[in-house]
Amino acid sequence: MSTEQVEIHEVKIEIPDKVKVFEHHRILSVEGPLGKTRKSFKKIPIDIKIDGKNIMLKSQGTRKRDYAIFKTAESLVRTLIKGVQTGYTFKMKIVYAHFPITVKAKDGSVHVENFQGERAARVSKIFGATKVASKGDDVIVTGPVLTDVSQTCASLQQNTKVKNKDSRVFLDGIYLFEKQDGIEK
Repeated sequence: MSTEQVEIHEVKIEIPDKVKVFEHHRILSVEGPLGKTRKSFKKIPIDIKIDGKNIMLKSQGTRKRDYAIFKTAESLVRTLIKGVQTGYTFKMKIVYAHFPITVKAKDGSVHVENFQGERAARVSKIFGATKVASKGDDVIVTGPVLTDVSQTCASLQQNTKVKNKDSRVFLDGIYLFEKQDGIEK
C-alpha cells in the first residue's frame, strides 16, 4: 500500500452567457433559451459550488472510484448546459413490410396505429418537454434534456417490438438511426 497522497480532483465549468444555473439542496437547476431542466446530485458524492459565472465540482475522495464519479458528474453538468443551449435531435425510421404504420403525437403520448394490422393503437409515453414529429417514414424526436429525448425514443422502439415471431423475418418497428446535437426544425 502506498503512503503517497493523491490529489483531490476539481474542475471549473464556465456558465455561458444565456444560461442561468441555480443550486439548492444539491439540486442543480439550469435555465437557457430552449427551456429549463434540473438534476439531483443528492446521491452523488461530489461537492458543487456556483461561483459567479463558474460551477466548481470537487471530488470527495482520492480513489479511482471517486474519480469515476467525479467525471460522471462533470459530464452530467456539461450535458445539462449543452441541452438548454442547443438541444438534442434523434431520428427514427418507420419500417414495415405489409401494413403501413402511422405515428401521431397526442396529449403527451405517441400513438402507433396499424402496427402489423392491429386495430388498437400502441401508445408510448413522451417524457418531459420532448417534442415528437412524424415526417413521412421518419419520426423526429427533439428536446432540451438528453435523458428525456433518449427515453422517449427507447420507449417508442421497445413498444413496437415484434413478439413471438422470428425477428430476422419480421423486421417491422420503429428504429433509431441518427443522433445529433441541436434541434432540427
